[in-house]
Amino acid sequence: MSEKDEQRAIPEVLPLIPLRDLVLFPNLVVPLFVGRERSVNALEQAMRADHLVALATQREAETQEPDPDDIHSIGCVVSILQELKLPDGTAKALVEGIKRVRIVEYLRTDPYMEVRIEPIEEAAEADLETEALMRNLVADFERAAQLGKPIPQEVLIAANGIEEPGRLADFVAFHLSLKTEEKQQILEAIDPKQRLSIASEFLRKELEILELGSRIQSRVKESMTKTQREYFLREQLKAIQQELGQYDEMQAEIEEYKQKIEAAGMPEAVKEKALKELGRLEKMPQAAAETAVIRSYLDWLVGLPWQVVDEEKLDLNEAQKILDEDHYGLEKVKERVLEYLAVHKLTDHMRGPILCFVGPPGVGKTSIGKSIARALNRKFVRMSLGGVRDEAEIRGHRRTYVGALPGRIIQSISQAGTRNPVFMMDEIDKVGVDFRGDPTAALLEVLDPEQNNAFQDHYLEAPFDLSDVMFITTANLLDTIPPALRDRMEVIHFPGYTEEEKLQIAKRYLIPRQVKEHGLNRKLISISDPAVREIIRRYTREAGVRNLERSIAAICRQVARNVVEGRTEKTSVTVKNVHEFLGPAKFSFGLAEKRDEVGVATGLVWTEVGGDVIFVEATTMKGSGKLILTGQLGEVMRESAQAAVSYIRSKASELGIDPEFNEKLDIHIHVPAAAIPKDGPSAGITMATALVSVLTGRPARREVAMTGEITLRGHVLPIGGLKEKLLAAHRAGIKKVIIPKENLRDLELVPEHARTEMEVVPVERMSEVLEHALKPGSRATRT
Repeated sequence: MSEKDEQRAIPEVLPLIPLRDLVLFPNLVVPLFVGRERSVNALEQAMRADHLVALATQREAETQEPDPDDIHSIGCVVSILQELKLPDGTAKALVEGIKRVRIVEYLRTDPYMEVRIEPIEEAAEADLETEALMRNLVADFERAAQLGKPIPQEVLIAANGIEEPGRLADFVAFHLSLKTEEKQQILEAIDPKQRLSIASEFLRKELEILELGSRIQSRVKESMTKTQREYFLREQLKAIQQELGQYDEMQAEIEEYKQKIEAAGMPEAVKEKALKELGRLEKMPQAAAETAVIRSYLDWLVGLPWQVVDEEKLDLNEAQKILDEDHYGLEKVKERVLEYLAVHKLTDHMRGPILCFVGPPGVGKTSIGKSIARALNRKFVRMSLGGVRDEAEIRGHRRTYVGALPGRIIQSISQAGTRNPVFMMDEIDKVGVDFRGDPTAALLEVLDPEQNNAFQDHYLEAPFDLSDVMFITTANLLDTIPPALRDRMEVIHFPGYTEEEKLQIAKRYLIPRQVKEHGLNRKLISISDPAVREIIRRYTREAGVRNLERSIAAICRQVARNVVEGRTEKTSVTVKNVHEFLGPAKFSFGLAEKRDEVGVATGLVWTEVGGDVIFVEATTMKGSGKLILTGQLGEVMRESAQAAVSYIRSKASELGIDPEFNEKLDIHIHVPAAAIPKDGPSAGITMATALVSVLTGRPARREVAMTGEITLRGHVLPIGGLKEKLLAAHRAGIKKVIIPKENLRDLELVPEHARTEMEVVPVERMSEVLEHALKPGSRATRT
């Protein structure tokens, strides 16, 4: 019979059987157990008529004799396929769902329930969304079966064959472990699309529970499997060792350590020591506290690269190319590395050189160490010594201390995994000294090529060969490095960069790097060469390029913000608009003094950040000959001022100064930037020039700078840091520089363009200094 015939055949009035904990859907065949008297009577009435009966679920399963208000209004008409009466008065029936119905009216309740029903029609058409919902529901149904849901294979096949959306939702809902009210919710969903959505939601919750259960089960199973496997292996090992008569729980560990010691390639003496410690471990009870100490010690010994070395590249052309790629300038440093490589080509072995890079911050001392390692095809290890005050940081702690470890030298070698890395010790001039010892003294052995082939670490208590390590140290100043340590190193001075070098570094390295790091490209930003020069001259005053890179980064950040805000046109940074990015200029380029003045002389100093220009001011006041010195001057600089005064007093008549000026006048010498401590003898001739200027009234030439130590007899003695001082003078636009004659030998270190653009005047006596530094004028004493 067709579906339409069935619809017509469904009578308007049918007996009703209330269901407990069961919801029946159309098109499904299920067994039904009938026990209550009214339900049995309704079944008998249906069998006497046309075998059709209405089924509806109770709201509460505990209700024994439900009233109409206790039963849901939406149910299902079923056809009774089979009936079996049982001896106890109950019955069993096999029924098939036909159609959803709505209970319109209850006609009777005794001896059975009889109701008037209204069939519920469903939409038969399916759109694309409905089709998608059906496919997802079938896929999730199959996934539930894969995750362990007890769904027979024939049910899955049947689900795949259902084409009506409403029927598919009913079918899946019936086979899920849903609560009665959830199944009733699906039964009451008239629209097939809504029914599919509700069924999918319930199925998705079920899948989440199944997946969680599956993960928990997998973890438990994996843990049990691993534990059982380890247990069986241990038991087998115990059985084998017991059969061999050498059973011991630590035996496997001892054997493993023996293999590692044999494979480590230790020197014979160290190997014997390791085997001796291993023997102690073997005889020691496993619960003893010292077993952990011995294990840690053996781990360090077998972990060191006793025989592992990196094969060096010996191609000088390739090394030259790498060094030139990474750094602009620094020719002397590159030459020294290439000389080292050349010697390696001619000899089988050479003690590693101890290089000490000394120079102001930001000139590339640390980064060139990485380039050297790359050029040599070696590992690079860096250790910062800044603030290290404990000798044990270098040489390690003895094993008698709790938590003892090797020193940072051995730790770094172990981390590198090779015995010939390039080892850089940064900031060696900033090592501290206190009651825990002097780390620089511990470095004497490390950095001595004659001794470091048998370096003794307190923790290892065994010699380790450091002679293949290429040690490089860096420092800003040599003065704070102890002489004994300084003597063991080959010092290479890193000069401050000239303006042209800074420009090239910015173009080749800094600008491309910052543009890339800020997510920009050449289509979004361009910085012209004149703009870079403007930044160098008016926004940075340094020997290195760190502040230059920070300024470029500041520009890139502002451009990046503009791009994010939607302004994607190219930004061109020029001399005219650089102040828009960096604000007003921080420094004046050229001569700092606008005119020649009396009592102000220009000096040159050398600091740990490079050379700089200072101005020494002198003035006189009526008094009794006091000498006042201000500007945080050190002891040596104060003595230079006193020597200058004594020289002037001894030469007063020759200089046209009142010989009794010291009895009538107080003299005040001041060096600006008073917050910065200053010391050293090189400002001696500068202070003497300022004093002569103020006492004679002759203005000092603003375009002339000077450096040199003065003696009581007026001799000019040599000073240090000439290259840095001349570069600072060049940056400041000085035209003439007065230097001690004995410093002429240092001029070859100064870049050629700096030498040619300034007049360098070598002098031996103070009279020559005054001739060049002071303008002709009155020789009358100023009061």
